[in-house]
Amino acid sequence: MRATLRWAHADLRTHRGEALFLVSATAGIVAALLLAAALFGYATNPWQRVFAQSHGAHVWIRTGPDADAAGLAALDGVASVSGPYRTAGVTVESRGARAGVELRGATQEPPTTGRPLLTEGQWLATGSPDGVVLESSLARALVAAPGDTLTLPGTRRTFTVRGIADSAEPRHRPGERPGTVWALPSAVRTAQDAGERPGQLVGLLLTDPYDTDYAVQRAVTRLGAGAVTDVSNWQEARAEAQSDTRLLGQVLGLFGLGALLAAALAVYGAISTRVRGHLRDISVLKAIGFTPGQVVRVFLMQHLAFAVLGALAATVLTQTLGVRIPGRLGEAVGVWQELPGHTAVLAAVPVAAVLFIGATTCLAAWRAGRVPPVPVLPAAPGAGGPLTGPARRALGLRLPPALVLGLHRAIARGPQAPAAVARLALPLMLITVALGAWTTIGRFDSRPQELGLAAALTARADAGLGDREAQALLEADDRVAAAHPGVEVAALVPGQTGTIALRGLGTRDRPYPYTVAEGRAATGPDEAVAGQGLLDLLGVGVGDWVRTTVGGHPQILHIVGRSIEPENGGRTISTSLDTLRENDPTLRATLYRLQLHPGADPGEVRAALSEASQGRLDIHEVTSPADRLSALRGVVAGLIAVLALIGLTELSAVIGGTVREGERDLLALKAIGLSPRQITAVTVVAVGCTALAAAVVGAALGVPLARWLIDAEGRSSGIGAGVASAPPTGLLALLSGAAVAGAVALSILPAARAARRRLADTLAAAA
Repeated sequence: MRATLRWAHADLRTHRGEALFLVSATAGIVAALLLAAALFGYATNPWQRVFAQSHGAHVWIRTGPDADAAGLAALDGVASVSGPYRTAGVTVESRGARAGVELRGATQEPPTTGRPLLTEGQWLATGSPDGVVLESSLARALVAAPGDTLTLPGTRRTFTVRGIADSAEPRHRPGERPGTVWALPSAVRTAQDAGERPGQLVGLLLTDPYDTDYAVQRAVTRLGAGAVTDVSNWQEARAEAQSDTRLLGQVLGLFGLGALLAAALAVYGAISTRVRGHLRDISVLKAIGFTPGQVVRVFLMQHLAFAVLGALAATVLTQTLGVRIPGRLGEAVGVWQELPGHTAVLAAVPVAAVLFIGATTCLAAWRAGRVPPVPVLPAAPGAGGPLTGPARRALGLRLPPALVLGLHRAIARGPQAPAAVARLALPLMLITVALGAWTTIGRFDSRPQELGLAAALTARADAGLGDREAQALLEADDRVAAAHPGVEVAALVPGQTGTIALRGLGTRDRPYPYTVAEGRAATGPDEAVAGQGLLDLLGVGVGDWVRTTVGGHPQILHIVGRSIEPENGGRTISTSLDTLRENDPTLRATLYRLQLHPGADPGEVRAALSEASQGRLDIHEVTSPADRLSALRGVVAGLIAVLALIGLTELSAVIGGTVREGERDLLALKAIGLSPRQITAVTVVAVGCTALAAAVVGAALGVPLARWLIDAEGRSSGIGAGVASAPPTGLLALLSGAAVAGAVALSILPAARAARRRLADTLAAAA
């Protein structure tokens, strides 16, 4: 054991850089996997905690004001009912921020089912008739806190914020989904009497949480399709609450596993290279009494120690400093540390990573145990083998000998050459995929019109503002290229088990520029385009006909294309406003999508239009997925750093193997008159060619893999395939150049040392 430790210590002193790379790479991989676990736990826990503590309803159904919603409590499978609540849609303003909200009538005692969880302030009280409680996402949008006053634009009515509450229902989305405001029934009745979009809301707590479709179908049958205006269930709310954070976790987990595989292969390559370079040392160890098992244990213990050290460092750093990471990652780690399964995951992930690396190490170390006590020299005169015909002809053309011999050495290494290229190409391929994700996120900012975000602003007009007057106000600003009138309503899907968004936008003369990824744009009567989420929900495709129900009236549309839909989970079917008016001639536009000229600032245009309309237009900036995915940029940068460390580890093994395999050619190269500088160039060219081949392979495989992964995520999220963007050619060239330049720079010093070795040392190495 003492001799084993001394040999391991001497080997470690000789290969300090390689050991540091292995420890750092393992630490980065384990940290990425732990952060992925934290994000997955964080994505599930907050919503699940609110849903459990509030006894959240599994289904929420919005109806007309005259529907018998209370009768739904008698349906089979319904354990209890929340409501029905009288509702009214209004617009409120606080500190210059506006939002469409749904006033919901509630008593001074919070309900048992679907109970809002107060986080600040107090609940409603009869002594404060104008007091309201805001849902937390709405409060953040309005920058409102308890004690603040909400005003209703165009009226003298005000509300006083008494409290802020969490809810397990779908969150407020500016310009898309109204926020929830709990108020006393008297305030809601006043709003309903004023004609502010009256309705009812009822929540159903089911005995079987996964029986939502059947429950909704029975509820719609009982109430009548014309009475139901919107349906949402707990799976949709959970998916929406988890979508952004879960995507971060998926990215971290995917790249963490890929990096773990790359690190294991790098360890395998490092040990294999060292075994080939230490054949004489291993033979001496066996000659003095080391058994094959002891030799295997030397390599295994050494690299397991590196893996354990890196895993421990990552675990300690994640546990102690993870909460200090700015943004959502730090918040996720803080929540994750309080979950019941935190300790088990914290131990399981590093152990699994170490065991995986250890299994790969065993395979490579086993080869060291098979080295005979008397090493057998290869039959070839050198590592490069005899010169091929093309190499001899190239030398005859007076090409630089270093270039020809270096390329020959890189190619003529037998099976070791493609193995080295494959191991080095894996981290470069993952880096290419990471750059593809980075480029796609940037595409939402730089070219949103290609990803379903042609409009930068959404405007909603007050009831007293006519269509022509509203459009004239919007197009009066020179920075507005087009103001497309439209309407968006909730429609019941076939089978009446849920609702989708039916959107009529633009006219046939001035169609809205949807981003069509499959099929064609809707130009004729009854033609529409649909998002991937809707196609998946209904099980239909491009070319099919779909029948939806709006307020009891059927609307039959022909899907002629699939559009990229970043909103509403892709559960949207879009046609022209003219098509919807053919079914209802009295239909008027309720919203406008504004396209701006290039270079126009949406914030400045929004402020100018709000001032020009004197508050009669409620204008919001269109939310881009890039806003929610901004945290991915930091994650991608960290993953690229980890993968670069793994690449450096593999590169050091490639350099060491190339230098050692060139020692047998050293005498021959000196005999034909090559100077030490030329001999150094031979090794450097061989390493550079290997790195260049790996970079080309990594980019060739990484670009289609990045497109496939990003489009697969787009399909699963409902946005749809077609959002992926390959990294620019210049960026890929820069990555390849950096890989080759790094390989050349790192190989110069060891190659120069080997070229200046004494003849006696060279003969000893060849013996």
